[in-house]
Amino acid sequence: MATFVPPLIQDNEDGWGPSEIPAKFRELPYQPFSKGDRLGKVSDWTGATYQDKRYLGKYNSAFGTGGNQYAYFHDEDESTFQLVDTSRGQKPIYQRGRRMFQQNKQRRERERRQQQAAANMQVLSKTQKSRERDRQRQLRKWQKQFGKRLQENKQKAPVKNRDASVQVRETWQVVEDMDFPRLSKLSLPGVDPPEDLLLCGKMEFYDKSYDRVTTKNERPLKRINRIFHKVTTTDDPIIRQLTKTQGNVFATDSILATLMCCTRSTYSWDIIVQRVGNKLFFDKRDDSEFDLLTVSETANEPPQEEGANNINFPRNLALEATFINHNFSQQVLKMGEEKHAFDKPNPFAGDDEEAVIASVGYRYRKFNLGNDINLIVRCEHDAVMYGPNGDLQFINIKTLNEWDSRYCGGVDWRSKLDIQRGAVLATELKNNSCKLAKWTICSLLAGSDQIKFGYVSRAHYRDSANHVILGTQQFKPTEFANQINLSMDNGWGILRCIIDTCMKLKEGKYLIMKDPNKSVILTYSPLSQETLALNLNLD
Repeated sequence: MATFVPPLIQDNEDGWGPSEIPAKFRELPYQPFSKGDRLGKVSDWTGATYQDKRYLGKYNSAFGTGGNQYAYFHDEDESTFQLVDTSRGQKPIYQRGRRMFQQNKQRRERERRQQQAAANMQVLSKTQKSRERDRQRQLRKWQKQFGKRLQENKQKAPVKNRDASVQVRETWQVVEDMDFPRLSKLSLPGVDPPEDLLLCGKMEFYDKSYDRVTTKNERPLKRINRIFHKVTTTDDPIIRQLTKTQGNVFATDSILATLMCCTRSTYSWDIIVQRVGNKLFFDKRDDSEFDLLTVSETANEPPQEEGANNINFPRNLALEATFINHNFSQQVLKMGEEKHAFDKPNPFAGDDEEAVIASVGYRYRKFNLGNDINLIVRCEHDAVMYGPNGDLQFINIKTLNEWDSRYCGGVDWRSKLDIQRGAVLATELKNNSCKLAKWTICSLLAGSDQIKFGYVSRAHYRDSANHVILGTQQFKPTEFANQINLSMDNGWGILRCIIDTCMKLKEGKYLIMKDPNKSVILTYSPLSQETLALNLNLD
């Protein structure tokens, strides 16, 4: 029969657990451990200097690291024991000096080319030698610029995706898209001079003492509390009257400038297009930021600071630039003195706003773009002044602002504006190409004689509330347009293409938006296609 051998049970009278170690485990060392401990490496050849600091305590036991039960002690000297040799092996003779040989070879080749160039220069005439030196100097300059540009591209941080000016809904459909390469090739030459339909408003005279302002005698920018009316197209009572007798396309100068300079824009913007019968109305949204001035929009590294409380946040910079432009355009005028008044009063001024309204003159003009397209535009003048011959000139006053010279092309206005104004202006043309082009278009549409730029900088680069005027500069709009390579024929061609496209759409309300991250203009159909004549009160 099978037998049952009962196990040996130890009775521990002094506590819990066995009272003595079993015979098979009596000679084995023991180290306390926990089930949560990690097993370490069998061998580590990297050494302590290469240990990753993030995992210093990865293999530490919950019972501490003081146990040495499994430590190895070498008591005897073994003649066969030898450390691993980690020193670099010596190269064979045929491999030694290869790098030096290649450097010597390149040096000899460079000297040979220089000698050959010197020999060729000896047989050239004096004029040819001068041209050859200029060519070599230009070649070295290009090589230096190319290397610098490569270095800048490597260090440039990735550009973040920009947000659209309006949230596109899923129900909106794209009815037309126009890419910038195709728009930049359009042209409409031979547009006839415009016809003035109505002149409204009053303008103050420019104070020429500001032409003598320099960085040595800078003036603080003052806060001028005046009202600026930025009325859209369909809210203009004059345009509502003109729709009954004149034109079939209606817009303001700022809206047209945005469309005509769209190929230079980088940020997203949007414009509403309403087609009523055979008439088109270009408007801006009531809650849009269309009238805010962009800052360093076309720079290599546009502002990317995050946080609405950061003074260099793109929207805060736009608010600051708009604030500076409004105050500067009124501070440089002879306030309280004579004014130049047009035939009609300001159509947007109330009875109690006449004294606090900003200096502005409105010129309603009609342009014939051909193909039975008569464009009615509301243009603006900011001030007037007397020219060298005593003639009255209409001017537009705009402001360029420096917010931080480290991010504005590295040109410090306080040290460069008086001696290198051309370099300062060239940097602004590079960083704010779209904004300057739109200002020039508005001056050309209005027929202004001069456009004045004010250079305004922060009193301290960390203070966005206090500013100083460092200087002024003026140009004729036509000459400045040629200087910045702005073609009115291309602008008219882009506008005519957009008008023709919108004329083919059904009656209703559409949205034209510049894609925030692509060089393309999209036309959306967000609203139901219905006639808006009753809403516009055009009849």
